Amino acid sequence: MKPQYLTPAVTTFDGQGNLDGEAQKLVYDHLLRGGVSGVLVLGSIGEFFAMSMGQKRELIRLAVGCIEGRIPVIVGAASTRVEETLELADFAYSQGADAVMVLPPYFFSLADESVEAYYDYVVPRCAGRVYLYNFPDRTGYDLSPTVALNLVRKHSNIVGYKDSVASMNHTRELIKLIRPEFPDFQVYSGFDDHFVHNVMAGGSGCIGGLSNLAPELCSAWINAFKEDDLTCVTAIQKQIDQLMSLYLMGMPFVPFIKRAMTLRGLAIPEHCSFPSPEITADGGTAVKTVLERAGLL
Repeated sequence: MKPQYLTPAVTTFDGQGNLDGEAQKLVYDHLLRGGVSGVLVLGSIGEFFAMSMGQKRELIRLAVGCIEGRIPVIVGAASTRVEETLELADFAYSQGADAVMVLPPYFFSLADESVEAYYDYVVPRCAGRVYLYNFPDRTGYDLSPTVALNLVRKHSNIVGYKDSVASMNHTRELIKLIRPEFPDFQVYSGFDDHFVHNVMAGGSGCIGGLSNLAPELCSAWINAFKEDDLTCVTAIQKQIDQLMSLYLMGMPFVPFIKRAMTLRGLAIPEHCSFPSPEITADGGTAVKTVLERAGLL
């Protein structure tokens, strides 16, 4: 399986919190030019948690229409209400999305039995391909490799899993457990600096937010693997390691990703959902310094 780098795309808003459709098209054109493997709409970095159902529908229509099948479009379907998750999944499929990514309910922790029961209810009601999404820091619990294997055995439309965990141990165990039985099952890391380890462990690559600001770098990483150019693979790893500090600059970090994108020349507004932090002058300088150290300015 070829390594892939998918982008969980940022969402562009105007000063009143409405979607900025023209700016959003600039984002998708930027990603297409950069050569990413696919786009995740309404991921965590896309601020799905702060958007109305109407805004989510608007964004799905825009993304599918702008990308026009040139690369896969996966839509995040996440809600604390299962009815809204299914409504969003149905709409995504109806608009031509290639798949949906389903985050289990968040806020209250769930036992393994409840997690499995949730997906047993949702997945058969999805009319297309489904990716599982594990993000314990946000849901409060783990979607374990054992539960994932049980689900994949029962539901043929589950095709992959995004693992947003800080340690590669969890992802590696997931790959070891599922891939021997289901060799086409896709396992992606949710942290950019795990890309190399993921691929070397037999995974599919990464769904990482840094590809919003440097899609050409992430695409070059894929090509370096294809060409067995370990010198290039190592050099890009060092650049990504520098860029990872952007994630630590604020909570949430999305404003700093958007600032990095504008510093690299993408003319998009930097507005984020309330109450995301405002970037101070010192914060802007820090973002610029990171980009300079990574060789991106």
